[in-house]
Amino acid sequence: MRKTNIFAALMLAAMTSLGASAQHQFAVQANKPGVEIQPTMYGIFFEDINFGADGGLYAEMVENRSFEFPQRLMGWNTFGNVTVSDVKPAFDRNPHYVTLEASGAREKQTGLENRGFFGMGLKKDMKYDFTVYARLHLLNGKQTKIRVELVNSNNNVIAKQSITITNNKWQKYTTTLTSPQTDAKGLMRVYLESGESVDLDHISLFPQDNWNGLRADLVQDLSDLHPGVFRFPGGCIVEGTDLETRYEWKNSVGAPENRPLNENRWNYTFPHRLYPNYYQTYGLGFYEYFLLSEKIGADPLPILSVGLSCQYQNSDNDKNAHVAVDQLQSYIDDALDLIEFANGPVTSKWGKLRADMGHPAPFNLKQIGIGNEQWGPLYPERLQKFMEQIHAKYPKIKICGSSGPSADGKDFDYGWEQMRKLGVDMVDEHYYKSPDWFRSNAGRYDNYDRKGPKVFAGEYAAHAKHDPNSWEAALSEAAFMTGLERNADVVYQATYAPLFAHVEGWQWRPDLIWFDNLTSVRSANYYVQQLYGLNKGTHVLSLTENGKTVKGENGLYATACFDKHTKSYIVKIANTSNEEKEITVTFNGLKKLKAGKVTVLHADDIQAENKIDHKNAVVPVTSDVQANGNVLNVKMKANSFVVYRF
Repeated sequence: MRKTNIFAALMLAAMTSLGASAQHQFAVQANKPGVEIQPTMYGIFFEDINFGADGGLYAEMVENRSFEFPQRLMGWNTFGNVTVSDVKPAFDRNPHYVTLEASGAREKQTGLENRGFFGMGLKKDMKYDFTVYARLHLLNGKQTKIRVELVNSNNNVIAKQSITITNNKWQKYTTTLTSPQTDAKGLMRVYLESGESVDLDHISLFPQDNWNGLRADLVQDLSDLHPGVFRFPGGCIVEGTDLETRYEWKNSVGAPENRPLNENRWNYTFPHRLYPNYYQTYGLGFYEYFLLSEKIGADPLPILSVGLSCQYQNSDNDKNAHVAVDQLQSYIDDALDLIEFANGPVTSKWGKLRADMGHPAPFNLKQIGIGNEQWGPLYPERLQKFMEQIHAKYPKIKICGSSGPSADGKDFDYGWEQMRKLGVDMVDEHYYKSPDWFRSNAGRYDNYDRKGPKVFAGEYAAHAKHDPNSWEAALSEAAFMTGLERNADVVYQATYAPLFAHVEGWQWRPDLIWFDNLTSVRSANYYVQQLYGLNKGTHVLSLTENGKTVKGENGLYATACFDKHTKSYIVKIANTSNEEKEITVTFNGLKKLKAGKVTVLHADDIQAENKIDHKNAVVPVTSDVQANGNVLNVKMKANSFVVYRF
């Protein structure tokens, strides 16, 4: 009996020893803050794809409000006597309008209706501001009246107001309608109610809770990310399918009513997700982008054309697709003028426009990107011309160049070589890769040259099979981002892409935030970005296991940092394995950690997704945590991401 007990004791000791050896031992050098983490490290990238602007972030509910689509009445249904004209228009850059005349029959109505973008989302008790520019059609006219109605999906009128027009010169008219019910698929009708014929232009409907013309709930989604940098307006729309359809920022400022329409680069790009009604009204323009940057506390990063239209769509030897090097001055002037618009005094031409639009204070622009996803010799020879003049006039502005559309290969290597020669401040890298690629590349920047340009990971996302916003994709991004933070001396900033997608109008996925006409949903990827944004710290701390960085062995990834503003120590750990992990984290140089918080992001199903009708499949959960002196004991669930903050 005694021998049996001794044997059992020996076995227990052996098993205990085995368990101790299986436990992971992380060491954080807490008393030696390392390289600085830029405030811009984790940010967002906006491009008008997936109906991200018109029909999305821009709160305008009327499609083709100024009748400028190539098919002038696209988005509108008309009845009775409705015609389109451009004689003596209200706006010279948006010259088309409609004329409503009597139908010629006593009981036949004249008017038009608009269903917005995939329907008009009406909310109970929400007030909606209707505006229209109108004039009597006849010079000797006296008076007429129009009626505007909100109509639900059952074709019942739920709100209406009348407007009397007495002037034969263009005038702005407004009224407010209150919806008594919620309906995702409403519409708006405008009738010629009585009297004489009338001209109407810029027919508009906004919810009253909009923020500077933007959808309030989507602005809140962005603000809650706590992004450090905001890259806009693209992306490929910067380049345009051709030079004529490139994004021209000067067309996107000034009165919204007179901002000219532009074709959207994505309206016919994907035959399986075709949207021939996809245009840019520029209601969401550069002024609004700067305002939004300020609102959400992010540094603005505008991207401008380098004089090359989309190289995917055009051959390099097509002289009509690309501006000759000696013809670039107007494009360079656009860049210089943009900096003046953002930062210039109110006495300057473009600074005055900013002030006239309502923002006399500068926007404090610090960086600018020239070109999007360009590659080959065409790009650096043009970029050089921009850099010479920008540096001469604005030497403190950082310039971001591009390494092309791929994460490696001949064009990527050539791009980096040329960016180093030119001396750009940052090089924009893009990678849309599999979750396995992200897990395997957490050490991507460990051996990058510490001299020369910094890295801007300007577009990235993990694309699992069928491109879902799955927890597998989000967790792989969390693992990869430990490498961004650990290498903050070379990685200046990073922005997930794309940002928005309408559930009925998407063309590309995954996307950070999905929405319909009433609500939005934050993806699992969103919460990964949010946790990094809330816990970026100011200085990297060394975190090792057995003297090595933790970047994938046994499925574990980890990084640590210090926040000098809150005197906090932050540890992020991703467990991408299918096994629970026990980890001991020792904070060397500290005697005792204060009480802290732990936030866990996890789902039992690696394919779990947050969706409009099921928003909480993967959400962060925060609780209190207490270390034992300077030692933190961690028991991590399989396939989880945790953030500890003390």
